[in-house]
Amino acid sequence: MELCRATAFSWTHRVSTSLHVSLPLSKFETKRLSVWCASDRTQKANAMTVSITGATGFIGRRLVQRLHADNHSVHVLTRSKSKAELIFPVKEFPGIVIAEEPEWKDSIRGSNGVVNLAGVPISTRWSPEIKKEIKDSRIRVTSKVIDLINDLPDSVRPTVLVSATAVGTSETQVFDEQSPSGNDYLAEVASTAEPKTKVQKPPVEGWDCDFIGCFDEDLEFVTVTYVCREWEATALKVNKDVRLALIRIGVVLGKDGGALGMNSPVNPYFPSKMIPLFMVFAGGPLGSGKQWFSWIHLDDIVNLIYEALSNTSYKGVINGTAPNPVRFAEMCEHLGNVLGRPSWLPVPDFALKVVLGEGASVVLDGQRVLPVKAKELGFTFKYSSVKDALRSIISQ
Repeated sequence: MELCRATAFSWTHRVSTSLHVSLPLSKFETKRLSVWCASDRTQKANAMTVSITGATGFIGRRLVQRLHADNHSVHVLTRSKSKAELIFPVKEFPGIVIAEEPEWKDSIRGSNGVVNLAGVPISTRWSPEIKKEIKDSRIRVTSKVIDLINDLPDSVRPTVLVSATAVGTSETQVFDEQSPSGNDYLAEVASTAEPKTKVQKPPVEGWDCDFIGCFDEDLEFVTVTYVCREWEATALKVNKDVRLALIRIGVVLGKDGGALGMNSPVNPYFPSKMIPLFMVFAGGPLGSGKQWFSWIHLDDIVNLIYEALSNTSYKGVINGTAPNPVRFAEMCEHLGNVLGRPSWLPVPDFALKVVLGEGASVVLDGQRVLPVKAKELGFTFKYSSVKDALRSIISQ
């Protein structure tokens, strides 16, 4: 919290003459002490009220903890009040507001900012049902939040919206903030581009994905190429008086979730959680290992979102990735060294495709994303080296 308009206090304390002391009282002199501290009024004036979707997720939990620790008011916008109450018990989070969907508008009303982190995890097999949920959980919630913000009068409308999004996969392209979010399924969830129309005649052999769309083996059109694009395009519909920061988040590294999943059970059928496999000497690169791995430490992505809430310079697309992406094989080598385990058992492409389906493209293709704008804005990454990031996580 910024220290503003601090007040100086001073007082005088004398030693009572009724005390028995071995030294002459003349040795005791009046002392004056000046103490500078922030007034409660100033702290309250600087406090924010922030409404958050996706607060019970991996990033959201840490963000709520950070905001609450800094004495900001937090409104958790959730579809399951019982789940949120388990994650944020009132004893540990006094004053937190947990609101289910019918109460979202009242919670957003008067908030200084809204953070939109909603979306089901993508580290599972992408069945048609899961792909629909990946899209709906992002587009529907984002659309609802935008409508609620836009419907509010100017006097009680939030002044900033920080909305998560993503970057698609590419084996060769370098993504900065000027790049489109990609060509794959995830990219189409998050792009600012307008979706193109459905093609009339699909290819006849297997899967085919491009900017137009994807078809499954039964030649049924699957709208998987528009989700990321539609995600960002939906957020862009927010009232123009609301400052919008679109954070394209990379692979988040942390102890209790994300790609590492330190406390997750070992599941060889879903090798997206890396630490459990390494701990049983079954760790290694996924696919060729040459694909780019654009990562960010959990603390850094939370700090970036936190800064975007309060710093008016943060607007538009901002890549939420560390400045030094690495090849996947290098990432695995560092992880093995930190854990004291070998990185020796690669998972071949075909096995990942069998297990994860289309979702295998997330780890097989990779992406090289650079946080150009964050650095220009002066954001300081606590962890620029993946080795340092992994060491900090494992030592927790």
